[in-house]
Amino acid sequence: MRSRRLGLRAAVSRGRSPVTTRPAPRRTRLPRWAGAAVLLVLGAATACSSSADGDEAGAAGSGSAPGEPSGTVTVFAAASLTESFTALGERFEKAHPGTEVTFSFGGSDGLAAGITGGAPADVFASASPRTMKIVTDAGDAAGTPVTFVRNRLEIATPPGNPEGVSSLEDLTGPDLEVVLCDEAVPCGAAARTALDAAGLELTPVSYEQDVKSALTKVRLKEADAALVYRTDVRAAGDKVEGVDFPEAAEALNDYPITLLEDAPNAVAAEAFIAHVRSGEGQRVLADAGFLTP
Repeated sequence: MRSRRLGLRAAVSRGRSPVTTRPAPRRTRLPRWAGAAVLLVLGAATACSSSADGDEAGAAGSGSAPGEPSGTVTVFAAASLTESFTALGERFEKAHPGTEVTFSFGGSDGLAAGITGGAPADVFASASPRTMKIVTDAGDAAGTPVTFVRNRLEIATPPGNPEGVSSLEDLTGPDLEVVLCDEAVPCGAAARTALDAAGLELTPVSYEQDVKSALTKVRLKEADAALVYRTDVRAAGDKVEGVDFPEAAEALNDYPITLLEDAPNAVAAEAFIAHVRSGEGQRVLADAGFLTP
């Protein structure tokens, strides 16, 4: 390195330009096909980029692709759906991380009154078309409600059936304390239909505001029997005993479900309704004792 620097100084001192002795780099000639391939790759990349940008812009502009469900879904549901819908809510949350399903269970007529009165909710699942009609007539349902299950009545007695109840007629015995749902709620209306079909009159010791309240009277041994849904008898396990009766076939209840017009979370609400109506949802409901519509 030192000798080269000395050579450069000598050249400058003589007034001549220094001569570079480094050899010129050799140019590598690519075959013609390689150049064409490069052009093709660059062109394809540009086209793909343009297409992707166009697709993204189209999707954003169309607004047709629904978002992934997230946030809280508020469901107003008939009391008889308590156990099955709670299970479905847990499955829905697991399938859609970031969602939470909250329920308000009760008599369908009270829930309908709450909805028409402005209570914020996303979904309404009623135990009868009559109570659903309260919501649709008020213009609070988005679209047409769909029946997703059916239910039938059963006589509930304390374990062991100490009074030996075996028929609907047995409930008319003078010494038997029987509880019915209020006729304003679906289980009470179904009980009235069944009694009318059998030509029977029955004076209960109390009318309850929902089916769970009627069943509780029997569980606490405050009543000898109650007319409730067979799904509630099944959910109670060994705390009560169920008795079937033929007139129940005359009082089957259809359960409709709908998205509500002013749903705060319509995307997640529609996804929850789809979950209820899916094969998995129907299996959960069938295991609870509901009938297919």
